[in-house]
Amino acid sequence: MTVTYAVDMRIFVVLLLLPLFASAGEVYTRDGVTDGDTFYLVPSAVTNDDPVFQSWVTYSLMRSTCQLAIGGDNPARASSFDCEFTARQALVNAWEEKYAINQDITNDYLDTLSIVNQAGFLAEYTAHYFGRKNWQLPPGLRVDAFREWRREHLRRHRPRTQITGSWNYAAAVDGH
Repeated sequence: MTVTYAVDMRIFVVLLLLPLFASAGEVYTRDGVTDGDTFYLVPSAVTNDDPVFQSWVTYSLMRSTCQLAIGGDNPARASSFDCEFTARQALVNAWEEKYAINQDITNDYLDTLSIVNQAGFLAEYTAHYFGRKNWQLPPGLRVDAFREWRREHLRRHRPRTQITGSWNYAAAVDGH
């Protein structure tokens, strides 16, 4: 299967990768989590056309962009409902677009997420499976309806997150 991407997307990805190559692959971690103020995609984000992988690349880009917008000393640790929901929506949209082109592709998690989205419960799913105490949740979440739906449709479900990159400190990359 041949997958084509817009020229702008390829240029965007290449520009995001340049600092990673300059960093000699150094990744800083704290508490087992990568930290930093700059997000770098893995080099295979440009070369790996696997639809599952590319869907997670979309998720990673959306989430990291939102985290950078939140800002702070360490955007890698920034978290909000809006960031996670927007990234999950982009993930499921990317997967559904790829599936529309090739109905032979499957992935248990992404197929399930698509079902959640089609049922209209992606916001509730995001809050339930990824929510944090400090998140400000939007009004109107249908928590009870989702709980009922989840009992029937998401038995033994395990949520997933796959980040296709890492955070690093720009100063470390620049050698300062």
